Amino acid sequence: MGAAFLLIILTLWLQCAGLVALIFWVRRVVTGDLHKLGPLRSAVLVVRLTGAVIVLHGVLILFWASCYRRLCFSSWESALYFSASSYATVGYGDVVLPANWRMLGPLESIVGVLMCGISVSVLFATVTRLVNRDARSSH
Repeated sequence: MGAAFLLIILTLWLQCAGLVALIFWVRRVVTGDLHKLGPLRSAVLVVRLTGAVIVLHGVLILFWASCYRRLCFSSWESALYFSASSYATVGYGDVVLPANWRMLGPLESIVGVLMCGISVSVLFATVTRLVNRDARSSH
Protein backbone atom coordinates (compact mmCIF):
# COMPACT_ATOMS: atom_id res chain seq x y z
CA MET A 1 0.00 0.00 0.00
CA GLY A 2 2.97 2.31 0.41
CA ALA A 3 3.60 2.20 -3.34
CA ALA A 4 -0.04 3.07 -4.03
CA PHE A 5 0.06 6.01 -1.64
CA LEU A 6 3.26 7.29 -3.23
CA LEU A 7 1.83 6.91 -6.76
CA ILE A 8 -1.29 8.88 -5.80
CA ILE A 9 0.64 11.67 -4.07
CA LEU A 10 3.08 12.04 -6.96
CA THR A 11 0.20 12.01 -9.46
CA LEU A 12 -1.53 14.81 -7.56
CA TRP A 13 1.66 16.87 -7.54
CA LEU A 14 2.29 16.29 -11.25
CA GLN A 15 -1.30 17.22 -12.13
CA CYS A 16 -1.29 20.32 -9.96
CA ALA A 17 2.09 21.49 -11.28
CA GLY A 18 0.93 20.98 -14.85
CA LEU A 19 -2.35 22.79 -14.31
CA VAL A 20 -0.66 25.68 -12.51
CA ALA A 21 1.66 26.09 -15.50
CA LEU A 22 -1.33 26.01 -17.87
CA ILE A 23 -3.28 28.50 -15.74
CA PHE A 24 -0.33 30.93 -15.75
CA TRP A 25 -0.04 30.47 -19.52
CA VAL A 26 -3.77 31.17 -20.05
CA ARG A 27 -3.60 34.23 -17.79
CA ARG A 28 -0.65 35.56 -19.78
CA VAL A 29 -2.52 35.05 -23.05
CA VAL A 30 -5.72 36.73 -21.87
CA THR A 31 -4.19 39.57 -19.84
CA GLY A 32 -5.11 43.01 -20.89
CA ASP A 33 -8.06 43.56 -23.15
CA LEU A 34 -9.92 40.28 -23.67
CA HIS A 35 -11.83 41.88 -26.54
CA LYS A 36 -8.65 41.95 -28.63
CA LEU A 37 -8.53 38.16 -28.52
CA GLY A 38 -11.36 37.75 -31.05
CA PRO A 39 -13.38 34.61 -31.82
CA LEU A 40 -10.71 32.83 -33.88
CA ARG A 41 -7.94 33.43 -31.36
CA SER A 42 -10.31 32.39 -28.57
CA ALA A 43 -11.00 29.12 -30.39
CA VAL A 44 -7.27 28.58 -30.95
CA LEU A 45 -6.67 29.19 -27.24
CA VAL A 46 -9.27 26.58 -26.26
CA VAL A 47 -7.84 24.04 -28.73
CA ARG A 48 -4.29 24.64 -27.48
CA LEU A 49 -5.37 24.41 -23.85
CA THR A 50 -7.31 21.20 -24.52
CA GLY A 51 -4.32 19.73 -26.32
CA ALA A 52 -2.04 20.65 -23.43
CA VAL A 53 -4.44 18.99 -20.97
CA ILE A 54 -4.43 15.82 -23.09
CA VAL A 55 -0.62 15.84 -23.06
CA LEU A 56 -0.65 16.32 -19.29
CA HIS A 57 -2.89 13.28 -18.87
CA GLY A 58 -0.60 11.36 -21.22
CA VAL A 59 2.30 12.18 -18.92
CA LEU A 60 0.32 10.89 -15.94
CA ILE A 61 -0.55 7.68 -17.81
CA LEU A 62 3.12 7.27 -18.71
CA PHE A 63 4.08 7.83 -15.07
CA TRP A 64 1.77 5.04 -13.90
CA ALA A 65 2.90 2.84 -16.79
CA SER A 66 6.53 3.24 -15.75
CA CYS A 67 5.61 2.01 -12.29
CA TYR A 68 3.68 -0.94 -13.74
CA ARG A 69 6.64 -1.73 -15.99
CA ARG A 70 8.99 -1.77 -13.02
CA LEU A 71 6.68 -3.66 -10.64
CA CYS A 72 4.34 -5.83 -12.71
CA PHE A 73 4.92 -6.19 -16.44
CA SER A 74 7.83 -7.36 -18.56
CA SER A 75 6.90 -5.13 -21.52
CA TRP A 76 6.25 -1.42 -21.96
CA GLU A 77 3.39 -2.26 -24.31
CA SER A 78 1.45 -4.09 -21.57
CA ALA A 79 2.28 -1.49 -18.95
CA LEU A 80 1.20 1.44 -21.13
CA TYR A 81 -1.93 -0.32 -22.37
CA PHE A 82 -2.97 -1.30 -18.85
CA SER A 83 -2.29 2.18 -17.51
CA ALA A 84 -4.21 3.96 -20.28
CA SER A 85 -7.21 1.66 -20.00
CA SER A 86 -7.23 1.96 -16.20
CA TYR A 87 -6.75 5.75 -16.16
CA ALA A 88 -9.59 6.15 -18.64
CA THR A 89 -11.71 3.77 -16.53
CA VAL A 90 -12.24 1.46 -19.50
CA GLY A 91 -10.49 -1.49 -17.87
CA TYR A 92 -11.07 -4.16 -20.52
CA GLY A 93 -9.67 -6.91 -18.28
CA ASP A 94 -7.59 -8.53 -21.01
CA VAL A 95 -4.40 -7.49 -19.19
CA VAL A 96 -4.40 -7.86 -15.41
CA LEU A 97 -1.95 -7.07 -12.66
CA PRO A 98 -0.38 -9.73 -10.47
CA ALA A 99 -2.47 -10.47 -7.37
CA ASN A 100 -0.21 -8.53 -4.99
CA TRP A 101 -0.55 -5.35 -7.12
CA ARG A 102 -4.15 -5.76 -8.21
CA MET A 103 -5.49 -2.76 -6.23
CA LEU A 104 -3.36 -0.34 -8.25
CA GLY A 105 -5.70 -0.61 -11.27
CA PRO A 106 -8.84 0.60 -9.48
CA LEU A 107 -6.83 3.27 -7.68
CA GLU A 108 -5.51 4.57 -10.99
CA SER A 109 -9.10 4.67 -12.28
CA ILE A 110 -10.24 6.75 -9.31
CA VAL A 111 -7.27 9.08 -9.73
CA GLY A 112 -7.91 9.32 -13.50
CA VAL A 113 -11.52 10.37 -12.98
CA LEU A 114 -10.52 12.98 -10.41
CA MET A 115 -7.65 14.36 -12.51
CA CYS A 116 -9.91 14.59 -15.58
CA GLY A 117 -12.49 16.41 -13.46
CA ILE A 118 -9.92 18.93 -12.28
CA SER A 119 -8.75 19.47 -15.85
CA VAL A 120 -12.29 19.94 -17.12
CA SER A 121 -12.86 22.59 -14.46
CA VAL A 122 -9.88 24.57 -15.80
CA LEU A 123 -11.20 24.24 -19.36
CA PHE A 124 -14.68 25.24 -18.20
CA ALA A 125 -13.36 28.29 -16.33
CA THR A 126 -11.43 29.41 -19.41
CA VAL A 127 -14.38 28.98 -21.78
CA THR A 128 -16.71 30.68 -19.27
CA ARG A 129 -14.37 33.66 -19.11
CA LEU A 130 -14.29 33.87 -22.91
CA VAL A 131 -18.09 33.51 -23.21
CA ASN A 132 -18.71 36.11 -20.50
CA ARG A 133 -16.37 38.45 -22.31
CA ASP A 134 -18.43 38.04 -25.49
CA ALA A 135 -21.72 38.47 -23.60
CA ARG A 136 -20.53 41.72 -21.97
CA SER A 137 -19.27 43.11 -25.25
CA SER A 138 -22.59 42.51 -27.04
CA HIS A 139 -24.56 44.67 -24.59
